[in-house]
Amino acid sequence: MLWLRSVLTEIWGLFVDDGSFALAILVWLAACWLVLPRFGVPPEAKGPILFAGFAIVMVESALRRARS
Repeated sequence: MLWLRSVLTEIWGLFVDDGSFALAILVWLAACWLVLPRFGVPPEAKGPILFAGFAIVMVESALRRARS
């Protein structure tokens, strides 16, 4: 069973390098999907809002990596 865990860990590592970064992206995506329609945001503003959030998440992750 140890070999199976090792294989799964390696596969996970191929796609997810930083778990908190991946989680932040998923949270932002879910928040935009759930919240933006409720506030009546026009369709042409949804893309830039989504992009801005992703950019903020990426900058925060890069700064956190630079400190460590």
